[in-house]
Amino acid sequence: MKKLFFIISFWIFSIVCNSQVGYLLNIDGAIGPVTYYQVKNILSIAKKNNANFVLITIDTPGGLLSSTRKIVQEILSSEIPVICYVYPSGSQCASAGTFIALSSHILAMSPATNIGAAHPVTLTGGEKDTPMEEKIVNDTVSFIKTIAKYRNRNEKWAEKAVRESISSTEEEALREKVIDLVAKNINELLEKIDGWIINIKDKETTLKTKGVQIKESKPEFKDRILQFISDPTIAYILLVIGIWGIILEFSHPGFGIPGIVGTIALILAFFGLHTLPINLAGLILLFLSFIFFALEAITPTFGIFLTSGIITFILGSLMLFKHGSMIKIPVLIIFYVSILTGGFVWFIIWFAWKTKKRKVITGKEGLIGEEGRALSELNPEGTVFVHGEYWKAKSQTGIIKKDARIIVVKVEGMVLIVKEKEDEKR
Repeated sequence: MKKLFFIISFWIFSIVCNSQVGYLLNIDGAIGPVTYYQVKNILSIAKKNNANFVLITIDTPGGLLSSTRKIVQEILSSEIPVICYVYPSGSQCASAGTFIALSSHILAMSPATNIGAAHPVTLTGGEKDTPMEEKIVNDTVSFIKTIAKYRNRNEKWAEKAVRESISSTEEEALREKVIDLVAKNINELLEKIDGWIINIKDKETTLKTKGVQIKESKPEFKDRILQFISDPTIAYILLVIGIWGIILEFSHPGFGIPGIVGTIALILAFFGLHTLPINLAGLILLFLSFIFFALEAITPTFGIFLTSGIITFILGSLMLFKHGSMIKIPVLIIFYVSILTGGFVWFIIWFAWKTKKRKVITGKEGLIGEEGRALSELNPEGTVFVHGEYWKAKSQTGIIKKDARIIVVKVEGMVLIVKEKEDEKR
């Protein structure tokens, strides 16, 4: 009985130990700190569970080079085989994504995809060969060539991807020995690479991918929120809402809610923009446009600042992301937001004008023009009843008889200056 128990236990233990599993991570969108956290996390889980491989599907226009360097470091030092796959059809692996893809043990692409266009662009969005930009390009070229050489990929192509922003289709990339193979889908990819021998830390490892159970890494709720905020259009809209709230709070202080909402939106927008290749000139133009809007709201100038603000707002929106980064805000979104922003500022101006025109109904100023009744004869001073209260009053028009209807002309301290109502005189 004991022997049977040990045999069954050993059999179950063998099944558990020999179970084959691979982990899947989808990189979709801009690459930033959130992407780095996801890659690091899945590699850690895969190592802990002794997984056969980690498969990373890529569809990205690019992102932060600082986050990309950290991701590349994680992949190059990984003890688990990392397979990068530009998938599905129609996807791109541009800019920062190219570095990540080249660093993988195996790189594949699906049909109708492209890879490359990895030229770095400075914060100002310029592409001129200034000394600083030349240093950045040279450093980036060295980085990508090192990766390509380490993985036995085409170094010349990698250099051109940075210096000349070349981009290749899956067939061109295969011909240039940039990628290892082309596969229509994940199943075909895993079947093709089964049994391939790869090098992991100077040790040859045979890949076992056929029939392996795939576990997809689902992003946590916080990661989804951060990824959502990192979307260029969402970050742009949050920036606009944030500055709207600040302007509304300054133009109508004391309300509180616009200022709170605006501050939160601005913080979220700055986080999102931090993960994107922004153009400093575009960001400055956006803030300049809102300065114009604020000036128009505070000191109406019959549309001069409003018009200037709309023009600089549109220019700033078009220039917000670096030229050549492949990250852009849809022109239709910019058009709608520009109209809404102009209408929002016009509403603030109209509301302020209406408020100034409205008669004051509180405080001492609210008593002017109010009618009341003389409780005693005013010769010239006496007592009147106005606005539900008793007041000491002084006549401006001679003697006013008791019970006569009076009108408040002005207020001097705690004394009302009044006159007799015209129809009462008749």
